Amino acid sequence: MPHPKLLFAIFVILLTTIAAYSAPIQPCTVLTKLPHSTENYTEGFFYRDGRFYEGTGREGHSAIVVSDPLTGKVLQRHEIPPQYFGEGIIDFGPNLIEWTWQTHIGFVFDRATFRTLATFHYDGEGWGITRTATELITSDGTSTLRFRNPSNFAETRSISVHDGPTLIDQLNELEYIDGVIYANIWHSDRIARIDPRDGHVIDWIDCTGLLPDDQKIDAESVLNGIAYDAQRHRLFVTGKQWPTIFEIKIPPISK
Repeated sequence: MPHPKLLFAIFVILLTTIAAYSAPIQPCTVLTKLPHSTENYTEGFFYRDGRFYEGTGREGHSAIVVSDPLTGKVLQRHEIPPQYFGEGIIDFGPNLIEWTWQTHIGFVFDRATFRTLATFHYDGEGWGITRTATELITSDGTSTLRFRNPSNFAETRSISVHDGPTLIDQLNELEYIDGVIYANIWHSDRIARIDPRDGHVIDWIDCTGLLPDDQKIDAESVLNGIAYDAQRHRLFVTGKQWPTIFEIKIPPISK
């Protein structure tokens, strides 16, 4: 049997290694509260041209909703056929792309009119979508993020998201901000900031207590929605059937 001092040394090394592979946790500060409809089971969320675009889920209730940030007034609404559970949405050029949870069908809409321009098929489940200037980035509930060609939705590459040696799954709604992927983790109050090159978690944004429990409709009223105003550098988060959209301030990423 190894000497007790040797065992203790190994134990210390293991603890040090584990600590070295644990991404830091950052706080968030609420700057502003904006109205959000508790009817919206938020699955996709982004900001463009002074408006929030939101994709809502659940069969028979899925829609794309465009709203005024200050008042929450619905400016446009497009119902998704009732057999589909709407998931992530994103703009790309003049279009809007949305996919669905388990029916393997996605849609390309004209963003101004919501006229359907095309449909597409994919394997696996559909969860979140965001984009770079040239690629789509999608999640499917696993630890894998897939990069896709926006013209045909074909996968071009993928990364496994990890915090040190630990794979991070349940990746949900996504946002791409200044070269970093932000990802909600389903049923978690944390947002992962992810390096798109290799999938490592740079740090975690802790949103615990952002919305009090007594304002949540049920156990599925979880944090799920990240939107970014690139012109004014504003970051917004919300959740499924939350009454509030929060503008938050978070620490910059350490270089």
